[in-house]
Parts: sequence; structure tokens; C-alpha cells
Amino acid sequence: MNDGMIDAFHHNVWATRMLIEAFRNLSAEHLARPARGFGSILETFNHIVSSDAAYAAQLGGVRPAWASDGNEAPDLDQLAVRVDETGHMWAELLSVPVDAERLPVLEEGAYEVHAGVVVAQALHHANVHREQIRSSLADLGYTAARPAALGICRCNGAEVLAECWEVTLRPAVRVD
Repeated sequence: MNDGMIDAFHHNVWATRMLIEAFRNLSAEHLARPARGFGSILETFNHIVSSDAAYAAQLGGVRPAWASDGNEAPDLDQLAVRVDETGHMWAELLSVPVDAERLPVLEEGAYEVHAGVVVAQALHHANVHREQIRSSLADLGYTAARPAALGICRCNGAEVLAECWEVTLRPAVRVD
């Protein structure tokens, strides 16, 4: 059925949640500073989560009211709730076979694209922006922890083979 896609979206939720957890020790000021990506770190997180919900809606899910411009989450706690909600949207969508050749109409009729492309873009989009957030740490004087090992992690009750991240921030080491 959709086992491969289910695993990929469980991993997607898990990776975003782990990154949110890694940033919990940063101040609100740090989260609001301009950074690499889509504005500040917090704005980039909001962009990832809102876009993920929009991709799910393009494939037939119901877009949450918060997943529109002007409804950004004010903090990491609210973002984590939204990540989980979006993860449940994807799980529901993927509980039935996905026709990757189906042509959903997007952007209020502006174009249509195969559903498989929307799935691929949803996963790619989140990965790119998570890496931008992680790389923004250098601008704040931190180094990002690299994945410590490949292992089985749990996400929304499912086991996910994933890179297990160390979720602490370390001050950058200056080399002169």
C-alpha cells in the first residue's frame, strides 16, 4: 500500500520535532533574529509546518485554519502541536492508497501536477528548510549537533529508522 510513504512522513514529523526540541534552549530573541532560510528561525519553522499542511490539503486533506498567512505560531510549543496535527493529517491521507498519477488542481486552478510530485515536494521542502535552520546556528555562535547514529526512533506510535540526533546545542569553537 503506502508503507514507504507512511515511513517517510513519520520521519518528516520526527525530524521537525527533534529540531524544535534542539532549539528549546534558545531565547525568543535568538529565534526572532534574521537567519538563513525563510526569515528568522521561528519564521522558517512556521513556513515548514504551514507548507506541510498545505501540501496535505492539496492531496485532499482539510487545511487547518492556522495554515494560512498571518497565523504564525508565536513559539516552539505551538509549532510542536501543529507539527503533530499535520503528521496526523498525512497519516489519514496515507491510510488509503495514493494514486500518484492523479492530477490535483493547485493554486486555485492555476495548474495541475501529479500527486506524486506533491508528495516528493512536501518531503524535499521540509528537508531543505530544516537544514537551513540547523545551519543558522553558526550565525548565533553555536555548532549544530550531527546525527549521532542511525537507529529506530518512535514518532506518533510508529517506529522510524532515522538518524538519531543529539538535541543539545554546543557553543562554537573558535579556531584562530
